[in-house]
Amino acid sequence: MKYQIGDEIIVLHNHESGKVVEIINDKMVLIEVRGVQFPAYNDQIDFPYFYRFNKQKIEQSTKGSPKKYIDQIPKEKPVPNKAKVADGVWLSLLPVFTFDEFNDEIVEKFKIYLNNRTEEAYQFEYSQHFMGNPSFELKNSIQSFHDFYLHDIDFAEVNDAPSFHLTFFLQNPQKSKAPHFETSVKIKSKQLFLKIEALKSNNQSVIEYLLFQTYPDKASDNEKFELSGLAAKNFKVYEAKKIRENLAPPRSEVDLHMEKLLDNWRDMSNYDILMYQLKEFEKWYYLAVAHRQPSLIIIHGVGSGKLRDEIHAILKTKNEVKTFVNQYHPRYGYGATEIYFQY
Repeated sequence: MKYQIGDEIIVLHNHESGKVVEIINDKMVLIEVRGVQFPAYNDQIDFPYFYRFNKQKIEQSTKGSPKKYIDQIPKEKPVPNKAKVADGVWLSLLPVFTFDEFNDEIVEKFKIYLNNRTEEAYQFEYSQHFMGNPSFELKNSIQSFHDFYLHDIDFAEVNDAPSFHLTFFLQNPQKSKAPHFETSVKIKSKQLFLKIEALKSNNQSVIEYLLFQTYPDKASDNEKFELSGLAAKNFKVYEAKKIRENLAPPRSEVDLHMEKLLDNWRDMSNYDILMYQLKEFEKWYYLAVAHRQPSLIIIHGVGSGKLRDEIHAILKTKNEVKTFVNQYHPRYGYGATEIYFQY
């Protein structure tokens, strides 16, 4: 490796001084210039003394050469200016490679960046989750055509269903634009592994996910659903006062074991399984409330207790819940919670 952490360097294209703060791989390093950190290829930087030495050699080689006057210098062909391409706001994962004991190149961690390649500046709220639980949160702003370093995640944590959630606000609000825009990226480990292999094959440096191309317009206050049009398309349209008559029948007992809910669930991640079970729970919970059921039994099993804890956390926020209990039952053991409602 040519560079080490702490080495003083010169950025060749603008002659700015900086230092190496991290080794990304054998071709790239993370450098800091005037307090700003960003990745750079090794051939984009040089050691200050090498740079000065090469510059002196060039100057000395030109000292003895005859003077050239303006009319003797051939005209250069004009080089068109490279305009900045506005192609949206992106979330980027920069893999940091290292070598294992067998000298095989492996990914050690990912550096997470927000890339704003639009004409607008934004305020943003960012949160990163593992298995649905928040791990990192940040509020900040990003200027037009700027990159913003967010944080790192270890490669091993990719198996914990990482997800990235962002809410954007225009730094200069416009009446015609939405007050905010929410979006998220959920990463599946198998797909990410394929992207890493493709990245190495194509000699690329980052994996990018598009968040949005243009900030959305504000929804019109005059936008209304045309119910007759929905009915013509075979949607069911009911009067609000008859809603209970058209609801699906409730259940007094709901089993949330995945083998009871889906046939092809074994390829799902733990996070996706949990989300599916909670969605199913909420469906039958709200049906029970709509039908004014006195009670409901939710069979969640014992396991690690994650599903039970998530359900209990939801129940604590519901005004319709008088009480709930998770105690030993001859049929379910400790794997069920009985909910009692109040209306």
